[in-house]
Amino acid sequence: MQHLTKLLALLLIMSQCQAQKAGKNPKPSIAVLAYYSGNISEIDQYDVQKLTHIIYSFCHLRGNELFIGNGEPVIKKLVSLKQKHPSLKILLSLGGWGGCKPCSDVFSTAGGRDSFSRSVKEWTDKLGTDGIDLDWEYPAIEGHPGHPYKPEDKPNFTALVKSLRKALGNKHEISFAAGAFAKCLEESIAWKDVMPVVDRVNLMTYDLVNGYSTVTGHHTGLYSTPQLKESTNNAITYLESLGIPRNKLVIGAAFYARVFENVDSVNNGLYRSTKFKSFIPYRTFSQTLSKADGYVEYRDEVAKAPYSYNASKKLFATYDDSLSVDLKTKYALDKGLNGIMFWELTLDAPENGLLDAIDNVVKRKK
Repeated sequence: MQHLTKLLALLLIMSQCQAQKAGKNPKPSIAVLAYYSGNISEIDQYDVQKLTHIIYSFCHLRGNELFIGNGEPVIKKLVSLKQKHPSLKILLSLGGWGGCKPCSDVFSTAGGRDSFSRSVKEWTDKLGTDGIDLDWEYPAIEGHPGHPYKPEDKPNFTALVKSLRKALGNKHEISFAAGAFAKCLEESIAWKDVMPVVDRVNLMTYDLVNGYSTVTGHHTGLYSTPQLKESTNNAITYLESLGIPRNKLVIGAAFYARVFENVDSVNNGLYRSTKFKSFIPYRTFSQTLSKADGYVEYRDEVAKAPYSYNASKKLFATYDDSLSVDLKTKYALDKGLNGIMFWELTLDAPENGLLDAIDNVVKRKK
């Protein structure tokens, strides 16, 4: 009886310690994924406890194999964060805009796909990472100017994720980034074949008005408007109509603004003829999109999206801010989605930034 009492007391102490540890470093109730393209030290500015995943961006192809270039020290630094945050996952990402020119050719053969998959497994084992995120923009449809694409990319992408799953097994994650615009959703991915194999899709619910657009609009709006069908909700609704499980869908937030020039003042610049001018990181918004510089901020209550117009300079800016990110995070939670991701961590303000806006919503839901 004395031994039993001591055992019960020990178990109680262990339970209390675990509870205290869980309270100190709670795991977010949804996945919160940060793409990261920074250097070895920039990560130290950010509270990675607020993240479930960091996705190193980007690796590329060399021949048929994954090539990390000079990224190994950065990746090792990211992996080292797991010592303090053991639930944190570190993924490698292939490609990015302009970074997947050989993808259509390499992944067109079983040999190419299998060689790549083996190389991913080798790097995963060597570096201690937790999986791969495919950012091929885009299979089967036009992406970066000059990059090859063909209809066969669509089944080849399916074959690629199956090859990766065979090589990596079920202990490592496989995800992919997909454009959230209609053409990509409808023509690029064989959703019903791909989604059972992967852990999630990171929907790029941003750049819906982009560097090639000739009319202003919300590049990362939550809801569609009569003038702009493309939106976060439009992408989710489409995938739901195909029967894709919500718990594999991740929506995206933009930690940057897109600025357009030569925009007239009708409707405060919204849905007006234009030309893309520049890209502005969130961390500089207070200086670059300020009232002092001539910007006036507006909010579209239909799209649930902010925008700013500079009448004197005829500039229009579209972006996410703390309120729109708050609403997106609530949307992900309310819909039972897998999570929310963003491009890109070093664009954020290290304090009182958009990651904090996400984290505040997650904590309120606990």
